[in-house]
Amino acid sequence: MMTKGHTLSFFVTLVLVSSFISISAAAQQSTPQLTLASYRVPAAEPVIGEQQSYLPEAPSQHRFWDGKNTFLFASVAALSASDFAVTHANLASGGRELNPIVRPFAGNTALLATNFVAQTAGVVMVSYVFHKTGHHKLERLAPVANVASSAFAVAYGLSHR
Repeated sequence: MMTKGHTLSFFVTLVLVSSFISISAAAQQSTPQLTLASYRVPAAEPVIGEQQSYLPEAPSQHRFWDGKNTFLFASVAALSASDFAVTHANLASGGRELNPIVRPFAGNTALLATNFVAQTAGVVMVSYVFHKTGHHKLERLAPVANVASSAFAVAYGLSHR
């Protein structure tokens, strides 16, 4: 014996099934049948062949002693020598060293010259480490920063004679 609730659910199920059957029958009439023979498999790409990279290109590797670095290191050496000359002249005429790291070397000309040579060698070494680790922008930035600071030191030393 069916209750009212069962009768209603049976009727709803019957309507849904019949509508699904009519929709699928209409779909079969409007679309062609796909068979295995009508399906085309796309051609496979070769595993070995042209290498396509979807990553951005890495910066090109350059030699360490290329033209740009040679110019930058020559500029570092020239401005370091100028900084030494201006600092030495200012110290000889009664001035004082403002850089607290260099101040202990200010009383001895040989130590002061050694400091500036070591500073130049240090810039080249830091730049070389950046070059070897693939940080080519930092490789160029290290001498540029030293050139800027040495140029400021020379200008300041010349203006305060």
